[in-house]
This record gives sequence, C-alpha cells and structure tokens, in this order.
Amino acid sequence: MGQEYKQCIRCVMDTTDPDIYFDENGFCNHCSEFLEKTAKRVYIGEETNKKLDQLIKKIKQKGKSKKYDCVIGISGGIDSCYTAYIAKQLGLRSLLVHMDNGWNSEAAVKNIKNIANKLEFDYESYVLDWHEFKDLQLSFLKASIPEMETPTDIAIPASLHKIAAKYNVKYVISGGNFATEGILPKIWHYDAKDVKYINSIHKQFGKMKLKNFPTFGFIQEIYYKIVKGIKIIYILNYVPFSKEDAMKLLEEELEWKYYGGKHYESKFTGFVQSYILPVKFDIDYRKATFSTQICAGEMTREYAIEELKKTPYANVDIEKEKEFLIKKLGITKEIFEDIMHTPPKWYRDYPNNKKFLGFIYRTYLKFYKKKGDNS
Repeated sequence: MGQEYKQCIRCVMDTTDPDIYFDENGFCNHCSEFLEKTAKRVYIGEETNKKLDQLIKKIKQKGKSKKYDCVIGISGGIDSCYTAYIAKQLGLRSLLVHMDNGWNSEAAVKNIKNIANKLEFDYESYVLDWHEFKDLQLSFLKASIPEMETPTDIAIPASLHKIAAKYNVKYVISGGNFATEGILPKIWHYDAKDVKYINSIHKQFGKMKLKNFPTFGFIQEIYYKIVKGIKIIYILNYVPFSKEDAMKLLEEELEWKYYGGKHYESKFTGFVQSYILPVKFDIDYRKATFSTQICAGEMTREYAIEELKKTPYANVDIEKEKEFLIKKLGITKEIFEDIMHTPPKWYRDYPNNKKFLGFIYRTYLKFYKKKGDNS
C-alpha cells in the first residue's frame, strides 16, 4: 500500500488495488490473467455448444425421477433472471430460489415474481433470521473491512444447497459468470467461505449467538459436493452473454424492470458499493466490472474512463439511502459516522483460515474436480 498511483493502459484497474502489479507494457495482472485464462472459459462457439448439450443431457438424466432438474438462485438482477430464462429455453425443470436477507428492493421483488410467473417455474424463498443477520452485518460494518457482503455471500450458497438437498436435486445453477465478473481483486473481497474469519469478526463485534444462520464452509461444501453429489453450474459461461442484450430481452419478454445500478436489486449492496466502499476504502467496484467488460469486448476503455469520472452514487439520493440503512440496522447516525471514520482494515487483520483453505481447495481440485464440471 502507498505505491505511486498508476492505471493499467488496457483496462481501468489501478493502484486502488494495493496488490496490483504491471508488466513492462503497462498491462496489469488482472486483465492479463483474464485474457490468458478466464477468456478461454467463456462462450467460444461450437465447442462450447457441444459442452452445453452434454451438460444439459446430464442434468436432465440426473433429474429424471425427480420433481426438478435443478435449483436456480434468483435475486431479481440481470444475471440471475437471464439465467432462469436460458434454463427455460434449454427445457430444464427448475425451482427458483431466492435467499431473502431483508434488503430486497421493490423492483427486485417484482422482477422475481414476474420471472417465475412468465417462465412458469416454481419459486421458493429462504428467509434468514433478521435479528441474527442484522447482528452479523453490523459486526462486519464495525470491523471496518470491505467485505461487508460476506454474510450474504455465504448464506446464498448455503440456502441453495440446503434446498437442493431437500428435493434431492443434483445441480445448482448460478448466474455468476466470467463475461461480467471475471475481474475482482482478492483484497477487495476475501473468501466468503472462511467460517473462521466470519466467526472471529462476529465474536469481537456481535451481540447475539447465531443459532439459525446458514453457513457454507469447506466442511459443508465438501459434504454437499462429495456426499450429496451436488454441483454448481455457471450456465452463462456456456452461452453468448451480453449484459445489454440480456437486459433488453428481459424487459421486452418478461416485464423485467431495471433497478438503477449493478447489484441495486439489494438496497444494502447498492449502498455499500456506491457509497461506503468508495468513500471509506477508495474502492470503486465499477473499475473491476468495466475492466471485465473491456476485456470481453463489451465496453471501450474510453467509455469506461468517462463513466468513472462520475461518482458511483451520481444517480442515487445518497442521504435518503443512508437514512434507510441506519433505521433498518437500528443504529444512530453518530454510530454510522463513527464506522465511516474508523481506519480501514483488511482480512489480514483478523484470524482467518486462508492457508488451510488454500490447501483444502488445491487438494479438492486435484483429486475430485472433473474436467468440464465447472463446479
């Protein structure tokens, strides 16, 4: 940290990621890695079509005697709604599952209902214990780290796998994809599956025991994958995917409505990414998103640079959103401002299982991951 400011000459990532580095051409590690590795895992034509055909046959075969072929996580956002649309086109009998953490925007709720109705999919909501979840979210805010979304990010796969196991479904389909999410600095968002990290923060800053909150650490993940045989599939990596085209299709065919910005389907996520992260941590998630889109040919670097001149909350009534968050979390404005002015910390400042988890996942990849599973 503290290095002289520098921006990649190919994408728009810069030294606001303290771990970034550049080659002799001025290209950063993020876009270089994306183009060398990640780009090969997105849609590339006939070869990908064949892989998708084989995958769908396998999913349907596994679901033959069951009510559903797969479970699809849905948030009301572009990616997850378009994933549900693709699943319908592919003839999958899908159960849509929404993990409700209490922060849904009205637009997101309407989108989920419209998608389920229009596509004629069953829908199920997994509702978190609000008091426990609020206490955990406040713990992460008080810890002064950028991973304020970790409680949500671990509850999503936990809830999806629980419901998949409930119906004996072997595939969970996620809207995650490399085309729009291939670049994200690790220090901006540490591993949400590190239960030791979560527990250490909650122990220090929380006030109540987490009796009902669903976790998804390596033990649960290995149980669901190895014992229950459940795989996660990122189906948008198998089809041509353009955010702009997907949005247009959803609006025209499924009465889907845009909610104002990336991840604004959640009131909390929208406020965190548009205000707390850039103001407190000098982290602008748009840089990672735009850089991915530049590398994928979805956006020009010139356009991204112009967009970044606007504040992340340019189109948001930030004071109104701040008041909403403060009231919902049950804190005072003074407490919120104290949180905003507490010096930033990083995952390295709290007990975590990074080394151990690295070993576990390397071992898993070596011995259990089959080529093409994408799980």
